[in-house]
Amino acid sequence: MRDHEISQRRACRLVGVDPKTVRRDRPPDNPKIRKEMKKIANKRRRFGYRRIGIMLEREGYVMNHKKLYRLYTEEKLGVRRRRGRKRARGSRTPMPEALRPGEGWSLDFLSDTFGASRRFRILAMNDDCCRENLCLVADTSISGARVARELDAWLRVYGKPKSIVSDNGTEFTSRAILKWANDNKVDWHYIDPSKPQQNAFIESFNGSLRDELLNEEMFDSLDDARRKLALWRYDYNNIRPHSSLGNKTPTEARRTLEQFEGSAPDALAHTDNEEYENQTRKLSL
Repeated sequence: MRDHEISQRRACRLVGVDPKTVRRDRPPDNPKIRKEMKKIANKRRRFGYRRIGIMLEREGYVMNHKKLYRLYTEEKLGVRRRRGRKRARGSRTPMPEALRPGEGWSLDFLSDTFGASRRFRILAMNDDCCRENLCLVADTSISGARVARELDAWLRVYGKPKSIVSDNGTEFTSRAILKWANDNKVDWHYIDPSKPQQNAFIESFNGSLRDELLNEEMFDSLDDARRKLALWRYDYNNIRPHSSLGNKTPTEARRTLEQFEGSAPDALAHTDNEEYENQTRKLSL
């Protein structure tokens, strides 16, 4: 090739040699910069090439962004985007067992359609002790702020619970709910993702509501849905027998516990009587 003006490829073809055997891999350029870049990336794993470039400038390595990005990609330092979101943890204490009416509430959402397949949502809240449904709120959209306002209204009617259990839906993990739980000093427990059995009371209620009403009725409008939900809620609380309560209704179970306490509905006297505990556990099974 020195004596004849021919290309490397033609010379290899004449000699019968594969060009790959005579070509030498070029060493990577800027080895010091690459080494510093790896050092920064190992220490700060979530830094992209721009922030790494700023850190390199502080060390005296200045270059344009195109060169910086080329070295960054050649070293395979790309940061994978996290798809999962950070979930609110709520209270870290063990999930309590509600032994008295008003101690523990469970919340969840359902959805259905009315009219020309227009969807609406239903916010359900139950008392975990006597299985009473405290409310069914139906609307086309229910945000976390709306849930907080509804909770304020329920507190004035039923008093403040010790704990609330829900899933990790965006409405229940919103800033409005976190602020509400902190301001009202209520332990909010979030179940683990994909573990609906941890909120079994409300899940059982959802199954009854869907089986006995949502799958049986057609709703002409949102007002029609609200009216039928109110009628079904009255029947559920006052007429329908519950096998988990010894075929009593939730209203009868609540009244039995309140009479046993010997107090008004909103001012239950908390005692440590063993007989009371046994009766309460029997009703909550």
